[in-house]
Amino acid sequence: MSTENEGNAVPPAPSAPPVPVASPAPPQGDAGATAQLPPVPPGPPEQQHPYGPGATQTYGAPEGAWPPPPPHGAPGYGEAGAGGAGGGWGAAYQQPAPKPAGGGRGGLIAAVLVAALVAGGLGGGLGYTLAKDNDGQGSTTVTAADNGASQVKRAPGTIAGVASKALPSTVTIEAESNSGEGGTGTGFVFDTQGHIVTNNHVVAEAVDGGKLSATFPDGRKYDAEVVGHAQGYDVAVVKLKNAPSDLKPLSLGNSDQVAVGDETIAIGAPFGLSNTVTTGIISAKNRPVASSDGSSGSKASYMSALQTDASINPGNSGGPLLNASGAVIGINSAIQSTSGGSFGSGQSGSIGLGFAIPINQAKYVAQQLIKNGKPVYAKIGASVSLEESADGAKITDQGTGGAAAVEPSGPAAKAGLKPGDVITKLDDSVIDSGPTLIGEIWTHKPGDKVKVTYTRGGDQHTVDLTLGSRVGDS
Repeated sequence: MSTENEGNAVPPAPSAPPVPVASPAPPQGDAGATAQLPPVPPGPPEQQHPYGPGATQTYGAPEGAWPPPPPHGAPGYGEAGAGGAGGGWGAAYQQPAPKPAGGGRGGLIAAVLVAALVAGGLGGGLGYTLAKDNDGQGSTTVTAADNGASQVKRAPGTIAGVASKALPSTVTIEAESNSGEGGTGTGFVFDTQGHIVTNNHVVAEAVDGGKLSATFPDGRKYDAEVVGHAQGYDVAVVKLKNAPSDLKPLSLGNSDQVAVGDETIAIGAPFGLSNTVTTGIISAKNRPVASSDGSSGSKASYMSALQTDASINPGNSGGPLLNASGAVIGINSAIQSTSGGSFGSGQSGSIGLGFAIPINQAKYVAQQLIKNGKPVYAKIGASVSLEESADGAKITDQGTGGAAAVEPSGPAAKAGLKPGDVITKLDDSVIDSGPTLIGEIWTHKPGDKVKVTYTRGGDQHTVDLTLGSRVGDS
């Protein structure tokens, strides 16, 4: 399964549909009619990039053995899991077309025809009585007292209150390569120095000399540069050039304390529609996800994700997933999507299965990128099979590029692990495959001590293991 990072811009709808000449008057009691939007022309067909089976991942192998190929069936950043291909994360970046005369801002305007309301019942009877009693004395207009009812006050804990506070600290990111290819995504303010946290695949096009910009909801736009990016974690940090002094970082929550059923609020730019807010709940925790951008040379990212049913679509990538208090609990990164396009485009959209990188992990990665410019990964020092399996993560007989499957003097070797062993648990987390093991390892930091449960020759064993470290993606 694979997706792309590029989407198709939604063509603008006319500001109002044509009104028929001499259209008949509405019957009594007709409360008005709403015009239908014209159909959206279809975009180009979605591309798919299948992966071959039998891929392996080496931990502790020579630097040249990293990054790994994506596992068989790895979903793209626009989806996660198995069962279909869907739209990629970044809505396609295109040079803005000239605005048609009279066109509205944003290019997507619902046209509504308003018909007159016909009064009846009590209202009609009251009007007749007043007219009769005041006959010959001029007309009388009766209005209800406002009493402040039209002034809506929203508490800080409401969705509207959370959104109004968080939106000014989110940005829409445009990334463009030297060849003009690119897309849009989302990010959020991490500190007052101008650092913005987003996904690696959002800024990947701009890493090698491309163009990068960030636009705030109030229209302020800043050029930016990539400070550091972690392909394996799918996290990146960019910094605004000439950053303003009034930046307000979003508060970070504790993703370890998230519970299934907690309310969630997602902010992003789905299909290029910036500053979009959607809501849902936490549907599951610790969901193993391996995703890629769908290109032929794609390298997979792994996460033990927060799953949410908040509507997330291409362009939401890199945006914050908030809790009911407005604290960031994750970075929206992938969706499971049905095969084929939707919404009249070549990209698939949300079916209520979205995945976010837990903020505790993303915070650690972002701090390393700001400090060193490179990511630091925890490792066990063993190569595991990336083939789909329900039995566990099997240590392969040989590592990538002919390297040893178990790194000599590495963490796995010191713990007594050997080729052919099948790892079934890491601490209390069940391990059903190689990608699940990788994602779970990367929720830890180098130096953490973990318990590894494995089977060998039909017997089960448990050993203590201290995680090692590897710097950089290659």
